[in-house]
Amino acid sequence: MAVLPGSSDDAIAQAARELAAGELVAFPTETVYGLGARADQDAAVARIFAAKGRPADHPLIVHVADVGGAQAFAREWPAHAQRLAEAFWPGPLTVIVPRRDGVATGAAGGQASIGLRCPAHPVARALLARAAALGVPGLAAPSANCFGRISPTRAEHVREEFGETLTILDGGDCEMGIESAIVDCTRSKPALLRPGVLAREAIEAALGTALRAPGGDAPRASGTLEAHYAPRAKLRLMDAKMLRTAVEILPKSRVNPVAVYFRTIAPPRGVRAVRAMPDNPAAAAHGLFADLRELDATGASLIWVEAPPDAPEWEGVRDRLQRAAAA
Repeated sequence: MAVLPGSSDDAIAQAARELAAGELVAFPTETVYGLGARADQDAAVARIFAAKGRPADHPLIVHVADVGGAQAFAREWPAHAQRLAEAFWPGPLTVIVPRRDGVATGAAGGQASIGLRCPAHPVARALLARAAALGVPGLAAPSANCFGRISPTRAEHVREEFGETLTILDGGDCEMGIESAIVDCTRSKPALLRPGVLAREAIEAALGTALRAPGGDAPRASGTLEAHYAPRAKLRLMDAKMLRTAVEILPKSRVNPVAVYFRTIAPPRGVRAVRAMPDNPAAAAHGLFADLRELDATGASLIWVEAPPDAPEWEGVRDRLQRAAAA
């Protein structure tokens, strides 16, 4: 097992053969790195749950090459799903649709619905195509990390999680940096179950209707547990005023070591480490998980984070930080 260059046809071919044989392979998408297994074999999918320490009833997203590949897993292909696919595939959007009976039961966590996405990253697309030629219709692939922890956006992050036990295709830094938006299309009116980089307004424009709030009848979806995306250190979200006050009194206290992820306050002193969150929401999303990993690696026991703005374009970043703080 090794880290292989995603630019190599031979590496793609090797990874596809391993997937066809029921092995696990980590690969890049435009969102985060995924831990992939062939979605049509529950025994292969079970290896994902075991490797991550993930509950078997917490569903995975299945990655496909196109709409035709998605329909192979779907009992129905709703008009809402088609509109979203036409607008955003390949790209960072997952649709949940009714699942075809007897297909990908393990990947769906036993539910009657399934999450499907067509990724845009060239390495992911090459891997899907090569695997399909070997009879693999799609890849179940949650984030390539231990369950509930910070998602990986670089090959080195995956290696830190799983060591030498896994084949990893290295496709460089992930462009988006946070996971896909997830839209439930199993009801007459679609619902946004998880925000991503795509703006809510853009999704609604493609649908031609407003997204409803998720209800208690919504299917379970990947990455939507209250506590998720967490560093080992305790993460706390604060507004700028609260963070500024906390940093000022820190040297007089014994609450150390502390790392600070700030946005508008002056760079703090007297803490273990600091990182500046970009003012641009897309740039903040791109660097979010890598920055949190770097702060966590300093050995800080606490990570204080300046909360991002309560604005639509920050919804995905805010969601990830709120779930990390809940862990």
